[in-house]
Amino acid sequence: MTGPSRPPGLALRGVPGGRPPGPALRGVPGGRPPGPALQGSLLDLCDEAAPGPLGSSLRRTVLGDGAWIDIRRGWMTGAGALFDRLLRCVPWRAEKRPMFDRVVDVPRLLCFYTEGQALPDPAIEQAREALSDHYQAELGEPFSTAGLCLYRDGLDSVAWHGDTIGRGATSDTMVAIVSLGTPRALLLRPNGGGRALRHDLGHGDLIVMGGSCQRTWQHAVPKTARATGPRISVQFRPRGVR
Repeated sequence: MTGPSRPPGLALRGVPGGRPPGPALRGVPGGRPPGPALQGSLLDLCDEAAPGPLGSSLRRTVLGDGAWIDIRRGWMTGAGALFDRLLRCVPWRAEKRPMFDRVVDVPRLLCFYTEGQALPDPAIEQAREALSDHYQAELGEPFSTAGLCLYRDGLDSVAWHGDTIGRGATSDTMVAIVSLGTPRALLLRPNGGGRALRHDLGHGDLIVMGGSCQRTWQHAVPKTARATGPRISVQFRPRGVR
């Protein structure tokens, strides 16, 4: 069974995975029309991007089997301006992966910043520091890396998985995700299947997956047939977790 097909004849010359660039994605590898205009929240209207407070503003949900999630809506103020800056300055790349007997395009654009590497915007650095400070007592170490994903429209996605490359396969850890741009559904379900939990995240929302979550639960961003604008997710992880 094949997934949704894109309209024929839309190759963008000289761009990996190219599609015609719409206004929001012009100049981005694999840029394509972004669908409906990106509509921000009131918190997006300021140009100064910065993380807000944590503490009592976080809402924790215990999932079971030692797993939990924290959610803080609208944590990053100025999320719209930050989205625009990251869209322009991050060296987005298209990747491919083997699947059965063929090689397919990864359905999103990626960039990864290793430990010690300069992050693409001061607000991202501030967010990592704030998260490291807040979760130090539980995590016992700082967040050290940042992975960025650009979901260009509803056809970009990530399949069910846990971040189990490295220590996440055997030890409790945390993965913190800041969402910028158009909200997309992030789903969580127990390993082996079960009822999925849905959280629509965008406009500076924060979700932190902690405890055993990476090895006892899975998460995904599914494709959607609805016309939708672009989203950037920024994932902070401690050393040795991918």
